[in-house]
Amino acid sequence: MNRLFIGTVGSPVMLAGDLDRRHALLARVADGGLDHLFLADHVSFRNGRGMDGLINAATLLASHPRLSVCVGVYLLGLRHPVPVARQIASLCQSAPGRLIFGVGVGGEDRHEIEVCGVDARTRGRRTDESLELLLPLLRGETVSADGEFFAFDEALVVPLPDPSVPIVIGGRSDAAVRRAARYGDGWLGAWCSPRRLAEVATQIDGEAEKPQNGWLHGLQVWVGFDESRRLAGQRLGDEMQAFYHVPFERFERYSPYGSPEEVAEFLAPYLEAGCRLFNIKPVAASEEEGIDAVAQVGRILRSV
Repeated sequence: MNRLFIGTVGSPVMLAGDLDRRHALLARVADGGLDHLFLADHVSFRNGRGMDGLINAATLLASHPRLSVCVGVYLLGLRHPVPVARQIASLCQSAPGRLIFGVGVGGEDRHEIEVCGVDARTRGRRTDESLELLLPLLRGETVSADGEFFAFDEALVVPLPDPSVPIVIGGRSDAAVRRAARYGDGWLGAWCSPRRLAEVATQIDGEAEKPQNGWLHGLQVWVGFDESRRLAGQRLGDEMQAFYHVPFERFERYSPYGSPEEVAEFLAPYLEAGCRLFNIKPVAASEEEGIDAVAQVGRILRSV
């Protein structure tokens, strides 16, 4: 079996506020045996909220000497691929081997895309073209472009990341799966069943231009923790509804809650389906309780 990566969210409390508590939380994540923190990326999401995935990754990577960071997912289509390649290369100089780069097209809030000067209808094509340019740049190649969205001559970004950065492609659509097969080292799913993840893994195996020794397929999942299953579900539902502005019933069948043992039991079939990267967003009574619960889930899944 390929290595299993289990991480928890890089929460706002870990990125801002009292420095001693931030460091204590990061140490708690590492001491619990978790591999990484994961981060979202938004420029101006629903009433202007946001977080820059690569800037926040730099903050967390500099704040702990061992933890890795997974950006899941970065809205690559809103940026130019050359400066993104430089950002990734710079991060890898200071924290080699500790970045997993997830890419998605976004679209839950189309206004976010429009305010960046991008036609939301082109975001998939724009992301594909950007990946076509970003990947060779990250291999240290000199790249020129004359495409639908980007045009430049002889761009070079050195030194290149060493080791190379795993790229996982997020998205539920068939186009996202094809994108993962063509450009990625794995697919990052959300709101999907174990059967769907297994189907995607098989499809990617069949469509990939270059075979992989081990795909880094992943799952991004919200979970609720409490000794009372009722309270865990209520807390999780309230937070998800506040964030997504849709009823919790839309997400409930993909969002486990209860004790760490119950959550691990829910996630185990994804492991069997080929998942090797779990990004677990805990909702608990405190940051510390959430971290400890995810760590317990990780220990159970590693023993399966």
